[in-house]
Order: sequence, then structure tokens, then C-alpha cells
Amino acid sequence: MQYDTGKHCVFYHRYHIVWSTKYRYKVLTGALRLRVRDIVRQVCRENEVDILLGVLSSDHVHMFVSVLPKIAISDLVRKMKGRSSYMVQREFPVLRWLYWGRRFCGRGNFSTTYGAITEEIVLQYLENHIADCTDASR
Repeated sequence: MQYDTGKHCVFYHRYHIVWSTKYRYKVLTGALRLRVRDIVRQVCRENEVDILLGVLSSDHVHMFVSVLPKIAISDLVRKMKGRSSYMVQREFPVLRWLYWGRRFCGRGNFSTTYGAITEEIVLQYLENHIADCTDASR
């Protein structure tokens, strides 16, 4: 385990974050998938968040990230979902007709630290998720 350091702290914060599209529509494909990936990377870079591993399925996003202690996970997810929704709807106007309420993302999200399981198990799960070619979601 390698600890990270800030100006006044030493920390090791790793989170598994999952969020999905509204109604789990399978729209994260092609150019839209690449654009969402770029937006999420941009938000993480602006907030000094390291993406250890990320997977975009056709209807949801999995991320394993290292986060500074000053950042609340709920704020980070809100920024990622909010900016991706705003930018994607502007750049892909056809999506506005697909969604009620002009939302791109579902309302909730999932986040966890890996206290009950090891980092290797989370990484192995995400690697297996990449290898699953069916894009089937639970």
C-alpha cells in the first residue's frame, strides 16, 4: 500500500464509484462513449483525482479512483454527472428527445471504499467487467 501526501496530511483514499444513464438506456456507445470518457477525465483532472481504473459499459460507468481528503465523493460524482449531462445534451441534441425531464444520468450513484474487500478484488472485478463482451448489466 502506497500512501499519498498532501501539504498537511498523509492519506490513502480509494473509492469505487458507479453511476448509470437514465432508465439504464444503452446509449454509451461510439462517439458519445468517447465524449463522456473525456468529460469525466477532465473533471477528475480539475479536482486532482487519479483514475486508477475506469470502465464505461453501454449503460453505466465504473470508476476506481484515488481522491484527496478535501473532496467529498458526492460533490465529485455530482460534478462528473452534471457536466457530462450538460455537455452531452448540447453536443448530441438527439438525446434530448430520448429522455424525459432532460436528464442524461440516473438520479443516484453508488460509491464505496474497499474496507471489507481488498483493492485487488475491486481491480479484478473491473478487469473482468472489461472482458465481458456482452455489455450485460446487473
